[in-house]
Amino acid sequence: MKTLLLAAGFGTRLRPLTDTMPKCLVPIHGRPLLDIWLERLTDAGCGPFLVNTHYLANQVDQFLSGSRHAGRVTVAHEAELLGTAATLRANAGFFDGEDGLLIHADNYCLGDFGAFIDAHRNRPRECLMTMMTFRTDTPSSCGIVSLDEHNVVTRFEEKQANPSGNLANGAVYLLSAELIERLGTEGRATDFSTEVIPTLMGRIQSFETHDTLIDIGTPRTYALANALQAEHVKLTDRAR
Repeated sequence: MKTLLLAAGFGTRLRPLTDTMPKCLVPIHGRPLLDIWLERLTDAGCGPFLVNTHYLANQVDQFLSGSRHAGRVTVAHEAELLGTAATLRANAGFFDGEDGLLIHADNYCLGDFGAFIDAHRNRPRECLMTMMTFRTDTPSSCGIVSLDEHNVVTRFEEKQANPSGNLANGAVYLLSAELIERLGTEGRATDFSTEVIPTLMGRIQSFETHDTLIDIGTPRTYALANALQAEHVKLTDRAR
């Protein structure tokens, strides 16, 4: 499953940590966040990978060149930030006419990607993509979705003061080849969340994960991700 990892942002909410390193490389229990993504996705049978870069791109290049995943990763450097939808459009050819993953690599996720992919393959016929969702205790800071009885998204509220629920968009998407082609040839959107998702009501399947999925955009959630990764490593080591 080819995967585009969005990793070009500035991570301004994590300053001063991100004054000197890109957000995708901040250490989570001693490991760069991007390394955790590549390992978990590879273990789930995903790849090859395309990583877009912009802010402190040389650090991302250096990390990837020394990574054990180097042979399966291509870098798409953006001299100017394109935006999440525009990055997808510019790199639509990477997917070679197949379904593929689009992931915001500045989140921390322990979701089951095998189950996520299986759910996408068995999605309702009308759905062009599958969105990983999760329950949040801070719904006003997230994109919130409402669903019908078939787990199809019927409403999307992007960071509203008083959203109608707490089922949040996890910014992990599995896109159909049809949607990738459409966005690559017809799309003009810059931002995927605010410009693409609202046009797809009734055509997005929700896959709710009960595993950890958090935005590490603030010092509080960054500290939480470090604690959760430490616990995850401890449990994994015990199971071996």
